[in-house]
Amino acid sequence: MSVGIRHDDLRRRNRAMVISAVRRAGQPSRTEIAATTGLSHSTISAISSDLIAEGILAQSKASEAGSLKRGRPQVGLTLNPEAAAVMTVVLSLNFLSVAVIDYAGHVVAEEQRRLTTLTLSRDELVGECVSIVRRRLEDPDLDVRSVARIALGIQGITDSHARAMLWSPITPLTDIPFADILEREFGIPATMENDCNMMAVALRWRDPERYRDDFIAILLSHGIGMGLVLKGELFTGTHSSGGEFGHMIHRPGGALCRCGRRGCVEAYAGNYAIWRNAMQLGEDAEPTDVGDAEMRALAARARETDGPEREAYRKAGEALGYGLGSLFALIDPAPVAMVGVSAAAFDLIEPSLREAIAQTAGGQHSKSISFDTEPNELPLIREGCAMRALTFVDQEIFAPGAPVRTTATAMASHELA
Repeated sequence: MSVGIRHDDLRRRNRAMVISAVRRAGQPSRTEIAATTGLSHSTISAISSDLIAEGILAQSKASEAGSLKRGRPQVGLTLNPEAAAVMTVVLSLNFLSVAVIDYAGHVVAEEQRRLTTLTLSRDELVGECVSIVRRRLEDPDLDVRSVARIALGIQGITDSHARAMLWSPITPLTDIPFADILEREFGIPATMENDCNMMAVALRWRDPERYRDDFIAILLSHGIGMGLVLKGELFTGTHSSGGEFGHMIHRPGGALCRCGRRGCVEAYAGNYAIWRNAMQLGEDAEPTDVGDAEMRALAARARETDGPEREAYRKAGEALGYGLGSLFALIDPAPVAMVGVSAAAFDLIEPSLREAIAQTAGGQHSKSISFDTEPNELPLIREGCAMRALTFVDQEIFAPGAPVRTTATAMASHELA
């Protein structure tokens, strides 16, 4: 390989490192970028000058706090919001949402629709997704040419290549290649992502200290899902999007799950399952769609009196706890984020959950397991999709062919302005 090619590779890698540092830090100074990447000030100055000239980065004004310091104030670098845009589409039970995100990560346009996903035909469901994307792209206030990526997040199992929905509890339809459909329709690169995986991606961006190498995001909503990160990598399967925590068996032959099987964790901990138990409808009752307002009212009643409502949450915690205990028997206990409307009722779930974990082989350190809660999954799913799409733009469009190495000393050892 010639020296010229090697130098070009190093330039692209260093460009990617600078862009990544700015995206993670917000408005870092060149000195701060040097500290996080290991690149020299001269390299960073040369690269940032190019990126500013190309309209990818911009210089930000010195903050008020910084302007009070002695000497020349530090000038920060920031992402130019007009450099590019991405689009996120989130499809869940009876709900469809689209958002346009600028290059700096801000929502500039959005639309939401209520659907009857369980009864729509294949053409109708695909048509709704295509139509909502088209309406945003036809927005006269949006520069269509700037949309560089579409990321669609869906509840259910997606293929490992991020192209198709294999199965979802929100619809009886299977094997829909949404990413290919959107690419053909609009000529924009697209991916299809599992919603819980996107929650995990967003958590890592929001709080990298807590959600770093090993952590779990669990969706507590109409369904029960999981995004799992191990050794810093999002866990995905060979053929599908990865773990289906909600469909692990809690009680063989037990309560009816919306997947059609019996005894799943979700059949005790999903919104419909908690409602079914609280209403004492019996384990054979068909799963029904329960609104968020109804679940909040149910939790309020469970806090007021020790009746069937509280017992329903106890059963949910038990199912979740045994499931997590089994998981922690395979991997070390890790931080857990509970996400969704039922996460707001975690005070009702946590006692029986911890009790169940403590009874399993994975519960030896159950008291050290920490939980955070986030009662609204949509912002996390959308943020995860946006970060996946924006990272694609960073690495494949603005610094193509440049994998980013994470060890600072390794980064610095081959730098080239």
